[in-house]
Amino acid sequence: MGKVYDAIDEKLAAWIGRQRLFFVGTAPSGADGHVNVSPKGPMGSLRVLDPHTVAYLDVIGSGAETIAHLRDNGRIVVMICAFEGPPRIVRLHGRGEILPVDAVAFEATPPPGTERAVIRVAVERIADSCGYGVPLMRYEGHRPQYRRWAESKLRKGERALEDYMAEHNTRSIDGLPAAEVSDLEPA
Repeated sequence: MGKVYDAIDEKLAAWIGRQRLFFVGTAPSGADGHVNVSPKGPMGSLRVLDPHTVAYLDVIGSGAETIAHLRDNGRIVVMICAFEGPPRIVRLHGRGEILPVDAVAFEATPPPGTERAVIRVAVERIADSCGYGVPLMRYEGHRPQYRRWAESKLRKGERALEDYMAEHNTRSIDGLPAAEVSDLEPA
């Protein structure tokens, strides 16, 4: 049922581009600490850069586990599921690095000022599986809450998002160093 691929070819890249969201999984080094899985999207915030590299636009959120774990050990997996059409799951295992927000251009962008970083993944293993356990779901649209939240912060002044990030995104839940306000600034 499952297959391991040598590269992300045009057919696989096109399939990735048709999905609605993706998930990112990371974990800190050692036996302690919390594994983190985060939903990401829209798909226009993920790009296949070449047959062994993907990147996604990371935005300010309630935490910064992915960045903290990448700073700790670099391990990451990007998982894409088909919620419409034939069942399929694709996992892209690799090593991630944190880049400035202007390092890669994306089709879909969040509200201005909410970009935290670009995460670029050097993909080492590409595999799919059946996806029979993934339910069929109908896409209705993007939730409006994040945009409203960001716009409310921006109305409070140009430093409101930086202040939020300094308070909520500088350490992981395990105390590892995470995002820095300087991550918001272009190179």
